[in-house]
Amino acid sequence: MDFLDYAFMQRALLAAVLVGITAPAVGIYLVQRRQALMGDGIGHVAMTGVGLGFLLSWSPVWMATLVSVLGAVLMELIRWYGKTRGDIALAMLFYGGMAGGVMFINLAPGGSNANLTSYLFGSLSTVSQSDVTAICLLAAFVVLVTLGLRRQLFAVSQDEEFARVTGLPVRALNLLTAVTAAVTVTVAMRVVGLLLVSALMVVPVAAAQQLTRSFAATFAIAVAIGVTVTIGGTITSYYQDVPPGATIVLLTIAAFVLLTALATPLARRRARTVAARQPAGDPAECAIPATREADGTVGV
Repeated sequence: MDFLDYAFMQRALLAAVLVGITAPAVGIYLVQRRQALMGDGIGHVAMTGVGLGFLLSWSPVWMATLVSVLGAVLMELIRWYGKTRGDIALAMLFYGGMAGGVMFINLAPGGSNANLTSYLFGSLSTVSQSDVTAICLLAAFVVLVTLGLRRQLFAVSQDEEFARVTGLPVRALNLLTAVTAAVTVTVAMRVVGLLLVSALMVVPVAAAQQLTRSFAATFAIAVAIGVTVTIGGTITSYYQDVPPGATIVLLTIAAFVLLTALATPLARRRARTVAARQPAGDPAECAIPATREADGTVGV
């Protein structure tokens, strides 16, 4: 536990725990909406915010948050009104975000592409106290939204038309989900990196679904997986001197493979248990249908 003696590791671990909570908490709604790659697109747009932060000598985290939120709102508007040209518009938005980030950071005084590395793939030593403060505030917003509005967000994620009929503000909730995903990307970029954060939003949810199908259980297990892999990846990165983002993602994928392997025999055991509890005799679908006799009585 000697790594706790270093202030940068204390900050990195706190950030890792917050990332492990927030990423799956938002990801579960994105998976339900079949928007698993939305986090990846927002990560591309956030690069412009990072570059602008360096260019304007402002906090890259807060600038990335602002640009990511604007990008997420634009993505939702394109989804509503883009129709057949929506995919082209999204592609231009994503790649324009990447290009803008590279351009702005090179225009910044003393800036170079090397400054982007820690934001693209995560870095333990560069998590500052101001970064931790920003991450804590943004993570609090994400947790409040994902837990406080979980029933409404779940309803919209499952069936927008039904949610609209019941009186829910579907478009407002969709925008809120997009904004929350954008905030989550900026929360995670200092630990996991912009290019890898989408995996932490999706894979823990997919892993949890191997064991359960209920929303509450999936939510809890996904968050538990997220916290475990982020802490494990951060500590492994410290001792082995490997990139934290890549380590965390590989551990997440390993958890998915492990839970998938465990889920198959568990499902078979549950099936055998259900079959054993059924009453003896022919199953209903195998029963011989009754025939009506000439005198009107029913016989077999």
